[in-house]
Amino acid sequence: MRHILITGGAGFIGSHVVRLFVNTYPEYEIINLDKLTYAGNLSNLKDLEGKPNYRFVKADICDFDAIREIFDSLKIDSVIHLAAESHVDRSITDPFSFARTNVMGTLNLLQSAKEAWKGNDDGKLFYHVSTDEVYGALGFNDQPFSEERRYDPHSPYSASKASSDHFVRAYHDTYGLPVVLSNCSNNYGPYQFPEKLIPLFINNIRHNKPLPVYGKGENIRDWLYVEDHARAIDLIFHQGRVGETYNIGGLNEWKNIDLIRVLIKTVDRLLERKEGTSEKLITYVTDRAGHDLRYAIDASKLSNELGWKPSLQFEEGIDHTVRWYLDHQAWLDSVTSGEYQSYYRKMYGV
Repeated sequence: MRHILITGGAGFIGSHVVRLFVNTYPEYEIINLDKLTYAGNLSNLKDLEGKPNYRFVKADICDFDAIREIFDSLKIDSVIHLAAESHVDRSITDPFSFARTNVMGTLNLLQSAKEAWKGNDDGKLFYHVSTDEVYGALGFNDQPFSEERRYDPHSPYSASKASSDHFVRAYHDTYGLPVVLSNCSNNYGPYQFPEKLIPLFINNIRHNKPLPVYGKGENIRDWLYVEDHARAIDLIFHQGRVGETYNIGGLNEWKNIDLIRVLIKTVDRLLERKEGTSEKLITYVTDRAGHDLRYAIDASKLSNELGWKPSLQFEEGIDHTVRWYLDHQAWLDSVTSGEYQSYYRKMYGV
């Protein structure tokens, strides 16, 4: 039996990875470690409660003693590290939190793994999940980011993730720790916290609230369906080469304003409103500081080595995503109101 620690497993991407591993590998023990901040929601994983190979542990990756104890007591032999502060706007107002969690938290996990495995690292792996934002920005005609792209972070968030990536590689090069990294593009899909563009705008369209668009909405992002990302993590975890980095992209580049119009059209159709009804909600606002123009991922290494490719075209994924949020309005209302935290605050003393 493998004992796999998945950090940030109550978050958006993490909950999909936890669910995939618990259901696919009953012979593994999956330990979901999460601090249960505002973005951690255990109701995302209610379907796993009672599963014999699933365990939740509430802990903070910034607490080195607690992390070291978890490695020792639960015999952790593999890590999939997703726990991170991830919202760029929050990083601009509070960069220290991002440095603490994304840099020092990662360092605590690396050191705990190094001490627990003590050179006996056969079959062990530290998998660090990062972001395309560490590569900086692309021009309209630039080639997508490859794994060889020079790091050029522009926000406190991306700077903190770039630093954590460097520490992971340093532990591999200095101590021989078996590591693998992946850098992904923007994720979307069910269970995403509604501060992010797609769930926020779905909810705002539903309630006829303004849709704030930075600048002219010309910033371009590559969108990756979250379940495709989880499948890629599964492949890299089991088949990726130690010491390597793999880029994971959706192969779906969209200008923000074009994406927003697709969302408006889809939500209006599913709510049986007249097409274009919600166009009036678009509200242009002052652009965000350090707002990168374009991100795009070259995922050919992952495709060529491990045979991965996205399963959904963007319009299909958006339709599926919008339907999920409209069908789970109670979940969305609970998250936006903060009600979802009350039960777990009582249970875990959050």
